[in-house]
Amino acid sequence: MENGYHEIPENANEHCPGPQSEAAGKSDECAGCPNQQICATAPKGPDPDLVAIVERMATVKHKILVLSGKGGVGKSTFSAQLSFALADTDYQVGLLDIDICGPSIPKMLGLEGQDIHQSNLGWSPVYVESNLGVMSIGFMLPHPDEAVIWRGPRKNGLIKQFLKDVDWGELDYLVVDAPPGTSDEHISIVQFLQATGIDGAIIVTTPQQVSLIDVRKEISFCKKVGIKVLGVVENMSGLKQPLSDLRFVKLGEGGGESDATEWALNYIKSNAPELLNLVACSEVFDSSQGGAEKMCGEMAVPFLGKVPMDPQLCRAAEEGRSCFADQKCSVSAPALKNIIEKLLHSQ
Repeated sequence: MENGYHEIPENANEHCPGPQSEAAGKSDECAGCPNQQICATAPKGPDPDLVAIVERMATVKHKILVLSGKGGVGKSTFSAQLSFALADTDYQVGLLDIDICGPSIPKMLGLEGQDIHQSNLGWSPVYVESNLGVMSIGFMLPHPDEAVIWRGPRKNGLIKQFLKDVDWGELDYLVVDAPPGTSDEHISIVQFLQATGIDGAIIVTTPQQVSLIDVRKEISFCKKVGIKVLGVVENMSGLKQPLSDLRFVKLGEGGGESDATEWALNYIKSNAPELLNLVACSEVFDSSQGGAEKMCGEMAVPFLGKVPMDPQLCRAAEEGRSCFADQKCSVSAPALKNIIEKLLHSQ
């Protein structure tokens, strides 16, 4: 499927009318086709709003999608920390959250409760710093617990508005945090951005085979729609935590437990204080089959690196702050920094 739109998909029905046909997804020939819903809701013919999107995006030098095959792999955490890191390097950065049904970016940037303001130039992003602006549907919800129950066309319409109506100004990087999977939102963002020039996509996964199966589909999606895979990040790649941060418990009969942290740490301090400088490591997910690095070799895409599971990184995301701002994220921040440096050097 060349560029994902104008050619008939490889898995289409025998008499497919074509994705750009007015009958796409609606004719009898479309019944049972796996692409039926996407074709039925996708825009047909030239889109007049594409001109406005191209004009608006002309001031953005680099555009990067952050994708994941499935939810819960830390994609939004990575998007947030990538944006913090780029801004710390004195780039002008925008972070666009198009995860319409699960907008977590406002919380991860410490912007909960903020509102979008409009000027004669368009919607103004909500700023974390003077060089880091954010846009998300999360700013539009009357309450953070509000559910967004929208069909594809309405989601696509909002994504289009974000691209053509937000006044980003001059940006070095626009990071787009997409929802999991390969849904309408992915097709829309690719279609709207391809005419403006898009650097490519970073795909976030965990070492689990169940996650890697979906990542293979995500890589296949990128190849079909003509988006370069900038690399794959293996998140939650084992638990790493300073020994001094661990909690110790004594297991009792019947499954009960009692806290033994104070006793254990005092014992270590008295008998082997040098152990407190060590980092405890544990494999949380089975990586015996090679994980993301092996998969990247098989699919001929770059492997950017591994980020360990770090409770301090989780805390930074919950508190809406950069993991690079202090020394608390001592195991995850260096790993993220290496990945981001590798990404920048490949540009």
